[in-house]
Amino acid sequence: MIHSSAIIESGAIIGENVKVGPFCFIGKDAKIGDGSFFHSNVVIDGDVEIGNNTEFYPFSSIGTIPQDLKYSGEKTKVFIGNNCKIREYVTVNIGTNGGGGITTVGNNCLLMVGTHIAHDCTVGDEVIFANHSTLAGHVIIEDKAVIGALSAIHQFARVGEGSMIGGMSGVTGDVVPFSTVMGNRAKLSGLNIVGLKRREVEKEEINELRRVFKYIFYEKKDTFKSRVEKVIAKNYQSYTVKKLLNFLLDNSERSFCLP
Repeated sequence: MIHSSAIIESGAIIGENVKVGPFCFIGKDAKIGDGSFFHSNVVIDGDVEIGNNTEFYPFSSIGTIPQDLKYSGEKTKVFIGNNCKIREYVTVNIGTNGGGGITTVGNNCLLMVGTHIAHDCTVGDEVIFANHSTLAGHVIIEDKAVIGALSAIHQFARVGEGSMIGGMSGVTGDVVPFSTVMGNRAKLSGLNIVGLKRREVEKEEINELRRVFKYIFYEKKDTFKSRVEKVIAKNYQSYTVKKLLNFLLDNSERSFCLP
Protein backbone atom coordinates (compact mmCIF):
# COMPACT_ATOMS: atom_id res chain seq x y z
CA MET A 1 0.00 0.00 0.00
CA ILE A 2 1.44 3.35 -1.09
CA HIS A 3 -0.16 6.57 0.11
CA SER A 4 -1.15 9.02 -2.61
CA SER A 5 1.04 11.78 -1.14
CA ALA A 6 4.23 9.65 -1.15
CA ILE A 7 6.83 10.26 -3.87
CA ILE A 8 8.57 7.22 -5.33
CA GLU A 9 10.96 8.07 -8.14
CA SER A 10 11.13 6.03 -11.32
CA GLY A 11 13.84 3.38 -10.98
CA ALA A 12 13.22 2.54 -7.33
CA ILE A 13 12.70 -1.18 -6.75
CA ILE A 14 9.92 -1.91 -4.27
CA GLY A 15 9.32 -5.43 -2.95
CA GLU A 16 6.04 -7.13 -2.15
CA ASN A 17 3.73 -6.07 0.69
CA VAL A 18 5.60 -2.80 1.29
CA LYS A 19 3.67 -0.02 3.04
CA VAL A 20 4.63 3.59 2.29
CA GLY A 21 2.83 6.19 4.39
CA PRO A 22 2.05 9.83 3.70
CA PHE A 23 4.72 12.31 2.58
CA CYS A 24 7.51 9.75 2.25
CA PHE A 25 10.21 10.12 -0.41
CA ILE A 26 11.96 7.11 -1.96
CA GLY A 27 14.68 7.93 -4.49
CA LYS A 28 15.39 6.30 -7.84
CA ASP A 29 18.36 4.22 -6.61
CA ALA A 30 16.54 2.64 -3.66
CA LYS A 31 15.94 -1.11 -3.38
CA ILE A 32 13.30 -1.98 -0.78
CA GLY A 33 12.79 -5.53 0.50
CA ASP A 34 9.49 -7.31 1.03
CA GLY A 35 7.26 -6.33 3.92
CA SER A 36 9.05 -3.11 4.84
CA PHE A 37 6.99 -0.31 6.38
CA PHE A 38 7.53 3.46 6.09
CA HIS A 39 5.19 5.25 8.49
CA SER A 40 5.28 8.86 7.21
CA ASN A 41 7.72 11.64 6.31
CA VAL A 42 10.59 9.17 5.76
CA VAL A 43 13.37 10.05 3.30
CA ILE A 44 15.25 7.29 1.46
CA ASP A 45 17.74 9.03 -0.81
CA GLY A 46 20.83 7.89 -2.72
CA ASP A 47 21.87 4.28 -3.35
CA VAL A 48 20.14 2.51 -0.48
CA GLU A 49 19.37 -1.20 -0.18
CA ILE A 50 16.97 -2.30 2.55
CA GLY A 51 16.19 -5.89 3.53
CA ASN A 52 12.85 -7.47 4.37
CA ASN A 53 10.45 -6.45 7.15
CA THR A 54 12.36 -3.35 8.21
CA GLU A 55 10.29 -0.54 9.72
CA PHE A 56 10.95 3.21 9.48
CA TYR A 57 9.32 5.78 11.73
CA PRO A 58 8.60 9.44 10.92
CA PHE A 59 11.41 11.83 9.99
CA SER A 60 14.10 9.19 9.65
CA SER A 61 16.55 10.02 6.84
CA ILE A 62 18.54 7.27 5.14
CA GLY A 63 21.17 7.58 2.41
CA THR A 64 21.84 11.31 2.42
CA ILE A 65 25.39 12.54 1.80
CA PRO A 66 27.92 12.29 4.64
CA GLN A 67 28.87 15.13 6.95
CA ASP A 68 32.43 14.91 5.65
CA LEU A 69 34.06 17.83 3.80
CA LYS A 70 36.19 15.35 1.83
CA TYR A 71 33.10 13.86 0.18
CA SER A 72 32.94 15.07 -3.43
CA GLY A 73 29.83 13.40 -4.83
CA GLU A 74 31.24 9.91 -5.43
CA LYS A 75 28.79 7.05 -5.92
CA THR A 76 28.53 5.22 -2.59
CA LYS A 77 25.74 3.44 -0.71
CA VAL A 78 23.93 2.33 2.42
CA PHE A 79 22.83 -1.22 3.23
CA ILE A 80 20.30 -2.01 5.99
CA GLY A 81 19.38 -5.61 6.73
CA ASN A 82 16.22 -7.49 7.68
CA ASN A 83 13.85 -6.96 10.61
CA CYS A 84 15.32 -3.66 11.81
CA LYS A 85 13.39 -0.91 13.57
CA ILE A 86 14.51 2.61 12.65
CA ARG A 87 12.86 5.10 14.98
CA GLU A 88 12.13 8.81 14.63
CA TYR A 89 14.86 11.24 13.48
CA VAL A 90 17.43 8.52 12.80
CA THR A 91 20.07 9.43 10.19
CA VAL A 92 22.24 6.97 8.25
CA ASN A 93 24.70 8.48 5.73
CA ILE A 94 26.19 6.88 2.63
CA GLY A 95 29.86 5.94 2.58
CA THR A 96 32.88 7.62 1.00
CA ASN A 97 35.52 6.37 -1.42
CA GLY A 98 38.16 6.77 1.27
CA GLY A 99 36.27 4.57 3.70
CA GLY A 100 35.18 1.68 1.50
CA GLY A 101 32.12 3.26 -0.06
CA ILE A 102 29.39 1.65 2.04
CA THR A 103 27.66 2.18 5.38
CA THR A 104 26.16 -1.05 6.72
CA VAL A 105 23.56 -1.88 9.37
CA GLY A 106 22.95 -5.60 9.95
CA ASN A 107 19.84 -7.63 10.78
CA ASN A 108 17.49 -7.30 13.76
CA CYS A 109 18.88 -3.95 14.90
CA LEU A 110 17.01 -1.30 16.90
CA LEU A 111 17.98 2.33 16.27
CA MET A 112 16.08 4.45 18.79
CA VAL A 113 15.14 8.12 18.41
CA GLY A 114 17.86 10.38 17.03
CA THR A 115 20.54 7.73 16.42
CA HIS A 116 23.19 8.85 13.92
CA ILE A 117 25.21 6.37 11.86
CA ALA A 118 27.92 8.27 9.97
CA HIS A 119 29.68 7.40 6.72
CA ASP A 120 31.51 4.09 6.31
CA CYS A 121 30.35 2.62 9.62
CA THR A 122 29.76 -1.13 9.89
CA VAL A 123 27.09 -2.25 12.36
CA GLY A 124 26.57 -5.97 13.01
CA ASP A 125 23.43 -7.94 13.86
CA GLU A 126 21.15 -7.46 16.88
CA VAL A 127 22.73 -4.16 17.89
CA ILE A 128 20.71 -1.73 20.03
CA PHE A 129 21.27 2.02 19.90
CA ALA A 130 19.49 3.97 22.64
CA ASN A 131 18.18 7.50 22.08
CA HIS A 132 20.55 10.02 20.46
CA SER A 133 23.58 7.76 20.38
CA THR A 134 26.09 8.84 17.75
CA LEU A 135 28.75 7.16 15.62
CA ALA A 136 31.46 9.18 13.89
CA GLY A 137 32.79 7.86 10.59
CA HIS A 138 34.46 4.47 10.06
CA VAL A 139 33.24 2.96 13.36
CA ILE A 140 32.78 -0.82 13.64
CA ILE A 141 30.07 -2.15 15.96
CA GLU A 142 30.08 -5.92 16.35
CA ASP A 143 27.05 -8.17 16.94
CA LYS A 144 24.80 -7.80 20.00
CA ALA A 145 26.41 -4.61 21.31
CA VAL A 146 24.31 -2.08 23.23
CA ILE A 147 25.06 1.63 22.81
CA GLY A 148 23.73 3.78 25.67
CA ALA A 149 21.67 6.92 25.25
CA LEU A 150 23.45 10.19 24.42
CA SER A 151 26.78 8.43 23.95
CA ALA A 152 29.27 9.36 21.23
CA ILE A 153 31.87 7.08 19.62
CA HIS A 154 35.07 8.42 18.05
CA GLN A 155 35.88 7.79 14.41
CA PHE A 156 37.70 4.53 13.61
CA ALA A 157 36.83 3.04 17.01
CA ARG A 158 35.69 -0.58 17.36
CA VAL A 159 33.00 -1.78 19.74
CA GLY A 160 33.32 -5.49 20.40
CA GLU A 161 30.68 -8.19 20.34
CA GLY A 162 28.29 -8.30 23.28
CA SER A 163 29.66 -5.15 24.90
CA MET A 164 27.63 -2.39 26.53
CA ILE A 165 28.34 1.36 26.54
CA GLY A 166 26.82 3.29 29.43
CA GLY A 167 24.64 6.31 28.74
CA MET A 168 26.28 9.70 28.11
CA SER A 169 29.69 8.15 27.50
CA GLY A 170 32.38 9.57 25.25
CA VAL A 171 34.16 6.59 23.70
CA THR A 172 37.60 7.41 22.29
CA GLY A 173 39.13 3.93 22.33
CA ASP A 174 38.21 0.39 21.30
CA VAL A 175 35.68 -1.39 23.54
CA VAL A 176 36.68 -5.02 24.00
CA PRO A 177 34.07 -7.79 23.53
CA PHE A 178 31.69 -8.67 26.39
CA SER A 179 32.76 -5.65 28.44
CA THR A 180 31.05 -2.56 29.83
CA VAL A 181 32.46 0.95 29.59
CA MET A 182 31.19 4.30 30.82
CA GLY A 183 32.27 7.83 31.56
CA ASN A 184 32.95 11.21 29.99
CA ARG A 185 36.03 9.61 28.46
CA ALA A 186 34.81 6.06 28.77
CA LYS A 187 36.78 3.63 30.91
CA LEU A 188 36.47 -0.12 31.21
CA SER A 189 34.20 -0.97 34.14
CA GLY A 190 33.99 -4.77 33.95
CA LEU A 191 32.35 -7.63 32.10
CA ASN A 192 28.83 -7.42 30.69
CA ILE A 193 27.64 -10.32 32.85
CA VAL A 194 23.97 -9.56 32.22
CA GLY A 195 24.54 -9.72 28.47
CA LEU A 196 26.43 -13.00 28.74
CA LYS A 197 23.63 -14.58 30.78
CA ARG A 198 21.00 -13.33 28.32
CA ARG A 199 22.77 -15.09 25.49
CA GLU A 200 22.87 -18.22 27.65
CA VAL A 201 26.64 -18.57 27.92
CA GLU A 202 27.44 -21.46 30.27
CA LYS A 203 28.45 -20.55 33.82
CA GLU A 204 31.80 -22.34 33.45
CA GLU A 205 32.64 -20.30 30.35
CA ILE A 206 31.66 -17.04 32.06
CA ASN A 207 33.93 -17.89 35.00
CA GLU A 208 36.80 -18.69 32.63
CA LEU A 209 36.29 -15.43 30.77
CA ARG A 210 36.11 -13.57 34.07
CA ARG A 211 39.51 -14.95 35.16
CA VAL A 212 41.14 -14.12 31.83
CA PHE A 213 39.56 -10.66 31.77
CA LYS A 214 40.68 -9.87 35.31
CA TYR A 215 44.23 -11.00 34.61
CA ILE A 216 44.63 -9.06 31.35
CA PHE A 217 43.04 -5.79 32.46
CA TYR A 218 43.50 -5.62 36.23
CA GLU A 219 46.72 -7.49 37.02
CA LYS A 220 49.59 -5.10 37.86
CA LYS A 221 52.44 -7.49 37.09
CA ASP A 222 54.16 -7.48 33.68
CA THR A 223 53.12 -5.34 30.72
CA PHE A 224 49.72 -5.45 29.03
CA LYS A 225 51.30 -7.09 25.98
CA SER A 226 53.02 -9.70 28.11
CA ARG A 227 49.80 -10.61 29.92
CA VAL A 228 47.98 -11.08 26.61
CA GLU A 229 50.78 -13.28 25.30
CA LYS A 230 50.66 -15.45 28.44
CA VAL A 231 46.92 -15.97 28.04
CA ILE A 232 47.34 -16.87 24.36
CA ALA A 233 49.93 -19.47 25.32
CA LYS A 234 47.33 -21.29 27.43
CA ASN A 235 45.38 -22.06 24.23
CA TYR A 236 41.86 -21.48 25.57
CA GLN A 237 39.12 -22.96 23.38
CA SER A 238 35.96 -21.23 24.60
CA TYR A 239 34.32 -18.87 22.12
CA THR A 240 34.24 -15.83 24.38
CA VAL A 241 37.92 -16.00 25.38
CA LYS A 242 39.07 -16.60 21.80
CA LYS A 243 36.90 -13.70 20.61
CA LEU A 244 38.42 -11.41 23.23
CA LEU A 245 41.98 -12.40 22.32
CA ASN A 246 41.41 -12.04 18.58
CA PHE A 247 39.98 -8.57 19.15
CA LEU A 248 43.04 -7.56 21.17
CA LEU A 249 45.36 -8.84 18.44
CA ASP A 250 43.64 -7.05 15.54
CA ASN A 251 45.25 -3.90 14.24
CA SER A 252 43.30 -0.77 15.11
CA GLU A 253 43.40 2.99 14.65
CA ARG A 254 42.60 3.47 18.36
CA SER A 255 43.87 2.38 21.76
CA PHE A 256 41.68 0.32 24.10
CA CYS A 257 39.30 1.58 26.77
CA LEU A 258 41.11 0.55 29.95
CA PRO A 259 40.15 0.74 33.64
